[in-house]
This record gives sequence, structure tokens and C-alpha cells, in this order.
Amino acid sequence: MTTATADFTKRLDQTAEDTEALLAKLLSDTLLSDEIARPKRLMDAMRYSSLGGGKRLRPFLVVESSAVFGVPRDAALLAGAALECIHCYSLIHDDLPAMDNSDLRRGRPTLHKQTDDATAILAGDGLLTLAFDIVTRDEIHSDPTVRLLLTRALARASGIGGMVGGQILDLAGEGRFGDREPVDVARLQQMKTGALLRYGCIAGAILGQSTQQEYQALDDYGRALGEAFQIADDLLDVEGDAAALGKPAGADAALGKTTFVTQLGIDGAKQRVRDLLARADSALSIFGAKGDVLKAASRFVADRKS
Repeated sequence: MTTATADFTKRLDQTAEDTEALLAKLLSDTLLSDEIARPKRLMDAMRYSSLGGGKRLRPFLVVESSAVFGVPRDAALLAGAALECIHCYSLIHDDLPAMDNSDLRRGRPTLHKQTDDATAILAGDGLLTLAFDIVTRDEIHSDPTVRLLLTRALARASGIGGMVGGQILDLAGEGRFGDREPVDVARLQQMKTGALLRYGCIAGAILGQSTQQEYQALDDYGRALGEAFQIADDLLDVEGDAAALGKPAGADAALGKTTFVTQLGIDGAKQRVRDLLARADSALSIFGAKGDVLKAASRFVADRKS
């Protein structure tokens, strides 16, 4: 194992541990000012889907992109926790019968199977709104303009032109609303999966009040990493093992989804990943050795087995 890879693994694990502890605190039963109550069923459901699992890649990207600019780790972890709340909410809603109708997530029953559809919907809503509570907190940055830019970017990554918009395009491509609609896989990926991963990268630039050139470098890196992540996911759906994935393999094929693999073939998809890794490395060259951990992250994304 190279020094960069070992450092990456150590830092990924540490960020996962720190994010877990922070989310447990944010999702505790302790009331915040202006809150009237934290209903037990809701909090239990939010904790079920947010704690005790996941690689925490998105918070890791926030922490490491922030580290490039010397942003305090505690501030970056808070921003990363907000992003992780969005991610966890999206998984809850994606798993619902009206969406992907999944029974298994991270090796255990999905939330609506563990509880019921209504509880799952509301738990997702709770995580979504909590994310924006977190990302606006004074502890993230003393400059309210920085917090505003961070919040706006998160909203746009999560919403109409990002993840939510990508989800409806995905459903339309399955024929959920009538005839199957043509799918631009690259654009769909940029929205549904890539937007949150890209946000994890540009969040550090926003927190670090970077130059435009530095912002663009992390933006380019984030876009390349996001596409590589989705292609790896598509390949895992074809070649992966359900036990390792913690969810059923072959789900995309069963739903008739158009993916990078269906468009490029397995060999073509793997070559595309290699091209994207080269693009990611090139984007980070501006940061020198400070970009090494992020370079290792893109390889982790491409080579992951779950």
C-alpha cells in the first residue's frame, strides 16, 4: 500500500468516525431553541437511516477539499454532516415503493420495511430540513456570505437542477409516466448522483474562500469523480455481489434503466473510468501534494466493491 493510499484510508475512516459521532449528536433527543418537541418515532427513524453505516464519502470530500485551504476541521465536518443528511434522506425516499421499491439497504431492511411508508417519508423530510439548519450555523463560518453561498450551492445540488431533477428523469427513462423517455445518461448522472459529490468538492473551495482558478479545479475534479462513481455503481450492479453491496444486485436491469454500461458496454465503461481518473488528477495538479488524498479518493471510488 502506498503512503498516499494508506493516508487516504486512515483519513476516510477517521472522517467516518467523526461524522457518525456528529450525526448522533445532531440527531439526539435534545431540543434546540424554537423546537417544540422531537417525536420519538421520527427521531428513531432518522437515526436508523443515518447512523451505523456508510463510508461517509460525501462528508470526507467536504473535509478534504476544505483541508486544502486550511479550513478548521470542525467547520468542515458540520458542512459534511449537512450533506450527509441530504444523502441519507435521498436513500430513504429512493427505496420507497413508489420509487425504486427496495427492501434492503446497507445489509438491513430499508426504513419503510422496518417501519412504514409514512414514517419513512417524514424521516426523509426531517433529514432534508435538518441539513439546511446545520449548513446555516454560525460555527461553519463567521462570514454570513460564505454560509449563504454554501447553503445556496447545497440547495441547487439537491433540488430541481440537481438530485431531485435527476431522479425524475431517471423514472421517466423507466417509463413510469407513460412511454419510456430518451435518457441522456451523462446529464442524468450529473444531476442524480454527481451533484452531491461535486458539492462535497466545491464546499471546501467556498469555505476556504478560494480563488476562481482553485474553485474551478475542484469543480472539474468533482465532476470527474461524480461520473466515475456512477459508472462504478453501474458496473457493480452488473458484476457486483449482493452480500458485498448490502442491496440486491441487478436492480437496474430489472427496472430497465439506461446506464453507462448499457450505453458503453462493460469494457467501454471501464475505459471511461480510466479517462475520468486522468481528468481528476489533472484538475488537482494546481494543488500539488495537497491534492494527493483527493487523488486517492477518486481511485477508491473507481475501484470500490460496494
